[in-house]
Amino acid sequence: MIDYPRRGGPTVLRILLGAQLRRLREARGISTEQAGYEIRGSHSKISRMELGRVGFKERDVADLLTLYGVSAPAERAPLLQLAKEANNPGWWHRYGDILPSWFEVYLGLEEAASMLRAYELQFVPGLLQTEDYARAVVRLGYSEASEEEVERRVQIRTTRQERFTSPGAPTLWAVLDEAVVRRPLGGREVMRAQLKHLIEVSELANVTLQIVPFGAGGHAAAGGPFTILRFAEPGLSDVVYLEQLTSALYLDKPTDVDTYMRAMNNLCITAERPDDTARYLTGILKDL
Repeated sequence: MIDYPRRGGPTVLRILLGAQLRRLREARGISTEQAGYEIRGSHSKISRMELGRVGFKERDVADLLTLYGVSAPAERAPLLQLAKEANNPGWWHRYGDILPSWFEVYLGLEEAASMLRAYELQFVPGLLQTEDYARAVVRLGYSEASEEEVERRVQIRTTRQERFTSPGAPTLWAVLDEAVVRRPLGGREVMRAQLKHLIEVSELANVTLQIVPFGAGGHAAAGGPFTILRFAEPGLSDVVYLEQLTSALYLDKPTDVDTYMRAMNNLCITAERPDDTARYLTGILKDL
């Protein structure tokens, strides 16, 4: 636990600490009810802590470690330090007034992911958007937002993108329905610039981009867009992210993840080959 990752802000640190506390509890055969009583809480609070869904009080962690038989200072210190750092805000904290809490969780996971696989059927993924295209998307979703708020929302996207062009960048594999690259969101010139940007990023070593053509007909992921996040740290399981209008779902059960992984793999087979993406987008660009 000493070498836990610093990327991902509090989200990932809470998940890692929660997983460690769960392992310690189960190793001692202690129920969530017993653990909750020890910290003057309920079994549901213990469950939320172990899932990384809530912040941690250092006192609670210290009491749980005592209950779980972790008494050696050398063993307690890293976990107590992790509890302290798990309460530090991420870079997105300064946007807390315009970001819903459920999306802040995603930003933390995205920051820590070593690989992201995304399927989109309406918009270019935020990580691949140009600033003008991002403004058009923001204005569509937040029609009453002020210009200042629009720019701050665009800043969030550009900040997220920085990690994907920096040393040690994670892998991004995106599959887009042809409707995404045909729809002239923001107008003809904005869309032309966006298509040129997609052609450029498709050449990056850490980015794979595929297009599912209209001619492919129906496919296994017709239900909607989704993102699969994978992490290098063994303490973090894969997560499927499903965004809705006012909330989001985070699926980490192996059966759920496997279902979405199969759908993603089928999409990649149905889509045009990655080597053909630049040519395909160039053809669409000529039609604009």
